[in-house]
Amino acid sequence: MTMRLVTLLAATAFITACSQGQKGRVALATEIDSVSYAIGADIGTNFKRNKLADVNVQALAMGLGDALDSTGLMTEDEVNKVVQGYMMKMQEAKMAEERVKGEAERIKGEQFLAENGKRKEVVTTSSGLQYEVITMGSGAKPTSNDQVKVHYTGTLIDGTKFDSSVDRGEPITFPVTGVIRGWVEALQMMPIGSKWKLFIPSELGYGAQGAPGGKIPANSTLIFEVELLDVVKQ
Repeated sequence: MTMRLVTLLAATAFITACSQGQKGRVALATEIDSVSYAIGADIGTNFKRNKLADVNVQALAMGLGDALDSTGLMTEDEVNKVVQGYMMKMQEAKMAEERVKGEAERIKGEQFLAENGKRKEVVTTSSGLQYEVITMGSGAKPTSNDQVKVHYTGTLIDGTKFDSSVDRGEPITFPVTGVIRGWVEALQMMPIGSKWKLFIPSELGYGAQGAPGGKIPANSTLIFEVELLDVVKQ
């Protein structure tokens, strides 16, 4: 099935669904009924995901029908300009919202670290990294040229867990310099056998961008419980 045919089927199904929706719900009696419903549901889900739930369904259906009949009220250039202009406005609004959230996260992190740093168990380095020794090992300390084998659990300051090798049941091995700056600094202070709790300011973590996948928001202060199991010389 060509992309042109898929597009035509989707448009036709959506127009049909819109017109049927005005008359009431229908039974999905045939395969094409189910396909039509599924395509409409997929379109609706994408609209909701992209915050287009308030779209004018009648106008949308009219645009689809006019395009199929070649009787559109807009030229192709006008259509592109309207859609691109709206999407750009939506993107700008989303970015503004993310900046507000990021600033709030930064302030929360700074307040958390200020209070956390008052605890006698916590050491604060010149970079702003904070750590608490749970267990102090007696082995060698890794250097920037080494790889390390560790177990770890990472959480946000509200307790939300975003990653854990402990939960996966298998430690991870990586170069000392292949991780965020807070880890790079801490690892080189930890003798083998140590288990430390790290409190990492956002600038030593994922910063204003946050982590890919959305599990770590922008400007997040991070907490890691890290156990250094071994040093692997390269």
